[in-house]
Amino acid sequence: MENVGIVVEKDPAAINEDDVKNSFRKRNGTAVQVAEALAEIKAQHVSRRHNDAYVIGADQMMQCDGLWFDKPENLNRARAHLMALRGKTHELLSAVCVARNGRCVWRHMETAQLTMRPVSDRFLDEYFASVGEKACLSVGAYQLEGWGARLFSRIEGDYFSILGLPLLPLLGFLMNEGLVTE
Repeated sequence: MENVGIVVEKDPAAINEDDVKNSFRKRNGTAVQVAEALAEIKAQHVSRRHNDAYVIGADQMMQCDGLWFDKPENLNRARAHLMALRGKTHELLSAVCVARNGRCVWRHMETAQLTMRPVSDRFLDEYFASVGEKACLSVGAYQLEGWGARLFSRIEGDYFSILGLPLLPLLGFLMNEGLVTE
């Protein structure tokens, strides 16, 4: 947001995302529903602490072959993610919600499809030697804006959504509300 000239105050929601995901798994919910719910819960939770403020909550889910992927907790899990994804197409689901006074006033969902090249074990060694622990910062264990771009043969979807936030639709909402100038 700051890169597009919008100053924001960060206030983490501190919710238990695993509980939300497990609840949806038990009800045979979809990854889309989880991403939307997490974005909304985060925005609503934080907006209750900031009267009349517009609060943005966002979340991503990744799925491949019917499996949901979470951010890897260590480099071994990150490597396992990339090994499971190589040569396949996966979906990255990015949800955003704007809440005010505990109520969702706007929401949006974007889906991107990313096809990973069938990268070799040797390439993965080089990749992790280059990116290190940063691989654990994203659900896919890749960062498209750097070395991670070399993992892919095809990407369909919005770049900003892949990075974690459907920025263009969000900016459109903020402009329509008069919160950001054109």
